[in-house]
Amino acid sequence: MRLPALFLCANLLTVFSFANFSFAKTAITPVPEEIRSDRFTITIDGQPAPLAHAAANYYFLNFDLQGKAKISITAPSDDYWAQGVEVQPWRENIRPVLKGRTLTFTLDHPAKLSITRPGDHLAGAEMLFLFANPPETDAPKPDAPGIRYYGPGVYKASIDAKSGDTIYLAPGAVVLGSLNLWGVDKVKVYGRGVIVYDGPQNPNDDTGWRHIVNWHVIAMDSASNISISGITCVVRSRTWMIQMKDSHFITFDNVKVIGGSAANANQDGMDWLGGGDTLVRNSFIRAADDVFAMQSNWEGYDKLAIPGHPVENITIENSVVSTSISNVVRAGWPDKDFNATNFVMRDSDVIHAGIGACGVPFALLEFWEDAASSGSSSGFHFENIRMEDWYSLVQLRQPNPALHDVVFKDIWSPETPSLEASTLLGSVSGVSFDHVRLADRVVAADAEIPLEREAGAAEAHYESTGESTGPHAVFGYSSGAIRPGKAVDFDASASGGHIRSYRWFFGDGSTASGRQVRHRFPDAEGTLWDHSGRFRVTLRIADGQGREDWVTRPVVVTTSLLAADKNAGTDPGLNFSFYSTSSTSIAGLNAENPARTGIARVISADVRSLDKNYGLVFDGFLNIPADGGYSFQLAARDEARLEIDGAQVVASPKPFAQVCGSVGNAVQMAQGSLGLMAGRHTIRVAMTHSLGESDFHLYWQGVGVPLEEIPAGVLSH
Repeated sequence: MRLPALFLCANLLTVFSFANFSFAKTAITPVPEEIRSDRFTITIDGQPAPLAHAAANYYFLNFDLQGKAKISITAPSDDYWAQGVEVQPWRENIRPVLKGRTLTFTLDHPAKLSITRPGDHLAGAEMLFLFANPPETDAPKPDAPGIRYYGPGVYKASIDAKSGDTIYLAPGAVVLGSLNLWGVDKVKVYGRGVIVYDGPQNPNDDTGWRHIVNWHVIAMDSASNISISGITCVVRSRTWMIQMKDSHFITFDNVKVIGGSAANANQDGMDWLGGGDTLVRNSFIRAADDVFAMQSNWEGYDKLAIPGHPVENITIENSVVSTSISNVVRAGWPDKDFNATNFVMRDSDVIHAGIGACGVPFALLEFWEDAASSGSSSGFHFENIRMEDWYSLVQLRQPNPALHDVVFKDIWSPETPSLEASTLLGSVSGVSFDHVRLADRVVAADAEIPLEREAGAAEAHYESTGESTGPHAVFGYSSGAIRPGKAVDFDASASGGHIRSYRWFFGDGSTASGRQVRHRFPDAEGTLWDHSGRFRVTLRIADGQGREDWVTRPVVVTTSLLAADKNAGTDPGLNFSFYSTSSTSIAGLNAENPARTGIARVISADVRSLDKNYGLVFDGFLNIPADGGYSFQLAARDEARLEIDGAQVVASPKPFAQVCGSVGNAVQMAQGSLGLMAGRHTIRVAMTHSLGESDFHLYWQGVGVPLEEIPAGVLSH
């Protein structure tokens, strides 16, 4: 069926005539009034670019880019960016110019970007997604034979595909409904149009798993040879977004999927219920649950022993993924039968992963089975994955089914360590970590992830350095105070391997090449414009075989250094006060008397006398080894705060409750930095804890100091 751009029928709600928006080498996708938003004002090369509202507080803009374009984004208020701006993925090295409420930057290649205020990526976040697509080269004419053509306009009807269909969604086409691919073969769906799904699901209940037509933005049942490319999918109700059952030979290319709802749950990105043979490439997913999930059978959460079909041969590549809660990849479920082979995720960016737990801590990969489960799975490989905001690496819990051949190769977490321990439990074997760099350390042992093995799980294998793992990136930089405009020397001579290229990204938008380089930072605002002075400096090296390594270190630029305390105490350890309290507020501790006091060797919750409803305060001095800028990371479940020389350096964010009956709050990381002279400085660390595991850690990093928990040797009272 052909639907010309100005063809009126019962299924066509409204049709618009749009300006072309084409100029130079950029083509901006028009947006009909029904989904248009004025929340942000955006121009591309000076031309207005219409913004679309996706779901929840999410907005997006599509445009085709060939060459270079200058992008300008104006926020709704003067103080909108007061706490900074973050553009992800970090590998794009975009630090916009910020003037008042307007930020600008130049983009010279197709990309999928997330733009937020720092730390604002969980439930309730306001997020702007920019999709710079490659030029569309295969757009048909409206009257092209054999094509179901959806021209610019709004269509209030689902698309029910038939075998052999070619379906084109033109720029400006918006379909309100679903794309149903039920028992069909050889279907192609492409273009720059949008499908918006807002279904009848109860926002207070989980029925999004149901496998029926018109229940997901894209649903497949026994479909084969399906190609979907270029389109954007939006989901506003509590349902799994793209669901595929017993379907094979599927390709998603340059597909953008955005889901959000008040429930912040059950909006999986893609689910396979049996089937597979799927390639997902050059795509973007923002989910509100698992980004990718696999089950052999699924008719709800009850026990189901009926074997379903296996999930096989799935590849995710060159994609950007984000979720407000849950895992990046989940396989299996308690009380279910599950069999899977050959899942590959590579060359992709995890910009936001879920924090906390749903029975099991969220992870890059989670298998969650139990003694009532059955099945066997193998061949889960992750390669060249960059993790930015993340929680834990892997949770493999298989007390009964067998799981083997799980490989993590060339995995990078540029900035933060794991917030929860990883776990191998039960019949798990053949797990290997090949050049996995978490923060600034390539892991070589269980304790460095950390990884716990339980109930007979086999030992993991590690490859950390040497010819088999390729180059190893290391760099240092000038000591002393780094002020705006001062020349800073960077040296990567300590890097290992047969290195052919050195590429530097300074976190201020500039780059350089060479083993030794000199750079001047323009200001003391920091990469995120958050007034921290902390710039995210990254070195990428490559050898003659194209193997790479990346390492990131914070460099703190400051206009002044705080002087040391000449009268500081030198006795080892810090004074601590332990409180038995039901208050989760640090301020509330001031009104209470400590239950116990003493001297703590290090800053740790190990000195507690209770496992719940307590508070701790540490006081003393921190010995700084050399003049310069230092960064601090504070991990806690409830409220925590770090003060140095009487100034607040780090404060934990609002607690984030775990789900599915998991007790307590998620571990969250907060960061801060400042310039300090060598010598002892007053330090005060306070925390409260209500329920759950007592996870509490304080890390530091700076001149000659690797990222590590603050050691006993620099603490005194």
